[in-house]
Amino acid sequence: MDTTDPWISFDLQGVCSHCQKVDEFKKTWNPEGDKAKYDKMLEQIRADGKGRDYDIIMGLSGGVDSSYVAYLAREAGLRTLVIHCDTGWNSELAVKNIENIVSKCGFDFITHVVDWEEMRDLQHAFFKSGVPNQDIPQDHAIAAVFYGYARKHKVKWSLSGSNLATESILPNSWGHDNLDITHLRAIHKQFGTKPLKHFPTMGYMEHVVVNQMLLGMKVARPLNYIAYNKSKAMETLTKEFDWRYYGGKHYESRFTKFFQSYYLPVRWGFDKRLAHLSSLVVSGEMTRDAALNEFQTGSLPLEEIDADKDYMARKLQISRDEFEALMVLPLKTHEEYPIAQYRLLNAYKSLRLAMKGKKK
Repeated sequence: MDTTDPWISFDLQGVCSHCQKVDEFKKTWNPEGDKAKYDKMLEQIRADGKGRDYDIIMGLSGGVDSSYVAYLAREAGLRTLVIHCDTGWNSELAVKNIENIVSKCGFDFITHVVDWEEMRDLQHAFFKSGVPNQDIPQDHAIAAVFYGYARKHKVKWSLSGSNLATESILPNSWGHDNLDITHLRAIHKQFGTKPLKHFPTMGYMEHVVVNQMLLGMKVARPLNYIAYNKSKAMETLTKEFDWRYYGGKHYESRFTKFFQSYYLPVRWGFDKRLAHLSSLVVSGEMTRDAALNEFQTGSLPLEEIDADKDYMARKLQISRDEFEALMVLPLKTHEEYPIAQYRLLNAYKSLRLAMKGKKK
């Protein structure tokens, strides 16, 4: 990591704030795995699943982490409902990976297709806004759809592919929370052209109050309880499901591929590969020298970036010149647009901490 994260800091020994945070994680997280905690998690999930149609619900993107979680769910014999939110940006490889996994695991499977005209208009509006986190429209829809089906099917536990082995480092300064519905609506109101009648939404308060507090929904992150190694996971997925790699972390989405490989590094100077590779270094999967070498040699070739720009313009139904014009608009921080939901969440967290302090 470097100072392209403006919030980074270093101690007197030169250890950065991200590594210090990982050191805190390692007080309760063992990169080599913890079988006792893993077994206890499965025991609790099965107990809470009694009397319900499913033990767990999980989202599947076709990427490494979610695909490996599906493999673990199959191996554990969990009654699993798989949800895939199609935002219109799936790569062909991701679709094939999903089909293979669901078929070979025998899981019940639901695909929710987001209204493309509304998705396209919202994505176009975010480009016009100039903010760094252009993945908010996709991520917001995926979360809203996922929890909507969890409530509908009364599933208490969800399995998540998020993990500390490959995602322990990711600067907050590079983006903004995707559940900030006030922020999403404000940007669409200013730059959008179509009403969002069908676009799935879910705000902080709905998620915290309804999903977590009233319905008691919980998230299990099984990859934190095993010795999760990305390279070995990919080998297992290839063997078990004929799974194929798509070229980069989160590149199962054509939009996210462009966003992470071009928009963020070129427009903002934020290269998420730094964070992704750093996470692998601190988890022990990769040496620092190997990570630096991969970072220096792993950029997309210019002809591939050019093809991606053509693809983006066609999907957004604008000319290439119009798309290039979007890529030179003035940059804006997220704070330059309304973010009221974010403030509400911080107030809620402060209240919860205060209440815990009184109980003690």
